[in-house]
Amino acid sequence: MRSPLRASDLSDPDRKLTLAAYCEKNNKPISKPIPLDHFLDYTMAFQREITGEVDSRNVSRVEKDAKGFRLTLADGETLISRRVIVATGIAPFARRLPQFQGLPLSLASHSCDSREIKRFRGKRVAVVGAGQSALESAALIQEAGGQAEVIVRSPEVHWLGWRAKLQMFGPVAKLLYSHHDVGPAGVSRIVAFPELVKYFPRSVQNKFRTRALRPAGARWLQDRMTGVKITTGQAVASSRQVGDEVEIKLADGSVRRADHVLQGTGYRIDITRYPFLPAELSSQILSTDGFPRLSSGFESSIPGLHILGAPAAWTYGPLMYFVAGTEFAATTRPVLFKTQMTFLKSLNRHGTNAK
Repeated sequence: MRSPLRASDLSDPDRKLTLAAYCEKNNKPISKPIPLDHFLDYTMAFQREITGEVDSRNVSRVEKDAKGFRLTLADGETLISRRVIVATGIAPFARRLPQFQGLPLSLASHSCDSREIKRFRGKRVAVVGAGQSALESAALIQEAGGQAEVIVRSPEVHWLGWRAKLQMFGPVAKLLYSHHDVGPAGVSRIVAFPELVKYFPRSVQNKFRTRALRPAGARWLQDRMTGVKITTGQAVASSRQVGDEVEIKLADGSVRRADHVLQGTGYRIDITRYPFLPAELSSQILSTDGFPRLSSGFESSIPGLHILGAPAAWTYGPLMYFVAGTEFAATTRPVLFKTQMTFLKSLNRHGTNAK
């Protein structure tokens, strides 16, 4: 987990179900950084405590109905609900470079496709990207016995860590950074209040989002990058399959050969890519650059259809991309959660942006 402990809690108004409380109750040591498996175990325990049993069937289609919405499940059963809350993670929005289109998944995949890093043991892997996903994947591949090279389009890799350095100044650090730890100094304090963010001019809001979400790696990852080659200032121009390998041509004309290409290229929000929303429904949602425009209670322009998570960032700012945003999402309009609703299960459990 890239986020600190306090920013990794799921929303619990009484703060009895925090990650720290879970670790203490289950005798799990709190290490820094937080192991992803510990966090996933915590989320499942939180779910059992709050909701009990969950219907794990996927929703294949959502349509408007005279009574609200008709949901068709993967097994063919249909449900009727007055409200639908879409909270299905970011997997549908994985940004895959066109330069790798046409290559089979066995040769070119996205970092959200699988957590099985051990499959790269003894393999040469070209990792494309400059964010936490790309950098940590490269470190894990190297540690698993593979050979990784990170290819970065920008002239340098950005590393996070100023907040930790400012801790020695006490109040100064708290003045510049919120406990959510999203965004650089100053911006971090502003985006911690989503209701405030939406009152800034749109151009300023876009800068907040861009600045808070720019590709970067946690500073604790640097020591684990030993032996990982990082090539900066080079975009991928093209690629092609050569036997069981991938040949990658970079912008400067140089060529790389790899057994696999792993794209840690982030996500691009576009609600029309939700596989369960037919075009006739998604086209009715007022949106900008793929982001839905939401009103109070995270409600879209279609009454009764609410969208949470990263797609809400256009309205409420970059905090919505992170676990830390669940507190605002769950408490901003409590009356919403007293109504009848249907939660859609994530189509891909690994798509949750648990940074």
